[in-house]
Amino acid sequence: MAAPEALPALPPGKRRAAVGLGLYSLLLIQAVSSFLIVRWMGERNAFGIVASHVPAATATSAPRASAVDIEFHVLVTLVAVIGAGHLLARLFRRWGQPPVVGEVVAGICLGPSVLGYFAPSLMHQLIPSTTADPQGAVAAALKMIGELGVLLYMFVVGLDLNLVKLRNKAGAAVAISHASILFPFVLGAVLSLWLHPLYAPENIAFTPFALFLGIAMSITAFPVLARILTDRNLETTPLGMMAMACAAADDATAWCLLAVVVGIVQTQAGSTIAVCLSALGYILAMFVVVRPLVVAWCRRVDLQVGALTNGVLAAGCVGALLSALITKTIGIHAIFGAFLLGAVIPSDSRVAGFLKTRLRDSVTVLLLPAFFAYTGMRTQIGLVSGWQQWLAVAVIIVVATAGKFGGTVMAARWTGIGWRDSAALGVLMNTRGLMELIVLNIGLDLGVISPTLFAMMVLMALVTTISTSPILARLMPESLKAEPPTLAPARPPLR
Repeated sequence: MAAPEALPALPPGKRRAAVGLGLYSLLLIQAVSSFLIVRWMGERNAFGIVASHVPAATATSAPRASAVDIEFHVLVTLVAVIGAGHLLARLFRRWGQPPVVGEVVAGICLGPSVLGYFAPSLMHQLIPSTTADPQGAVAAALKMIGELGVLLYMFVVGLDLNLVKLRNKAGAAVAISHASILFPFVLGAVLSLWLHPLYAPENIAFTPFALFLGIAMSITAFPVLARILTDRNLETTPLGMMAMACAAADDATAWCLLAVVVGIVQTQAGSTIAVCLSALGYILAMFVVVRPLVVAWCRRVDLQVGALTNGVLAAGCVGALLSALITKTIGIHAIFGAFLLGAVIPSDSRVAGFLKTRLRDSVTVLLLPAFFAYTGMRTQIGLVSGWQQWLAVAVIIVVATAGKFGGTVMAARWTGIGWRDSAALGVLMNTRGLMELIVLNIGLDLGVISPTLFAMMVLMALVTTISTSPILARLMPESLKAEPPTLAPARPPLR
């Protein structure tokens, strides 16, 4: 009897791709199953348990007082936060830190954590007390200015997203970025088993709390990472381009996941599926219908002779606001719509360059300081008191760092990158910066996290961002020289 004919062997390239796809599928299955197990444990433990809640830091009611001069206080606050932010940004820049660190610290220093602790009367000249401003009109004005700044900032971040380069590095970049999301996401969900009974607001179930904490652990600040690479002459190296591709894929994926989580938190169980399907449909429409139209328009504009007019700027801003309005109507956050419109505009077009040039400075200098001031006003470091809460801060920092670093290094080694460069990628992907603050403010606005946990997570964002530059300098001291380093392959590459 003749032996059965053997199946033909796959070529080495296809065999490695099949192995990589199998490993990636196992990673996804493991992450999803781990979260489902953690969710089951958390919901079971939370059932019938009254969580410990942090008392509100500000009074919920106050006697009627005379009308406050909103314009005066907003202008004074902007003068203070822009001036202090610029000075501290220059100071931190001299220490090898991204300027955003100084701007965030300036906002915190002008809030209740520093100025309110040492000179409360002076702080109330910036932000009136609840007695003088029972409706919180000044805070609301700062919030609106800051949210407009964040919305336009996310539009600029989307403009920086180079989909062509991302597609060229799709295999390795997606594998590394998704591993750097899944690992801290699952670890954040596991950490929720401990944090939910202690720091979850009243009537917040375990599932939205765990989902949000997992997303907050997974964020990478694409703009801050790009600035660090530029400062160290790494932006044009294979390592720098891989880091940019990974951070771009990380941002795109994380913001999509955040949009889904926000939809889940804001809707009832029956309408959650409708919100998620609407969001998915809008994303597909933007890339299938809107992007070809935008690309054709950009090509026509690129052929024009002379400088671009303000009509292009108006079209970009109106489009960003309209897209933000659509996502807000769908039930997800408005900033996702602005980011999505920026992503569909070709990053190498004249239109994208013109919009970035005209918007970046005005947004970062004038509008975002209001966001830093509002964030600093909400950050109350004094709520973190006692060794148990500071232990929680340390655990949050360790879990966030280990998850991001471990997931990145493991996936980078899978793709054949050497140990040192894999570690450098892991350090870079731990940069959180402003993007983390945006996510945390969304969580606090939705009532998913408490003011105490908000302060803890702000500290985590600062520590992980500040630690990036010095650790990278120890890993790659040659990056400070004029000649950029090359991406070293693994010896031998992992199979």
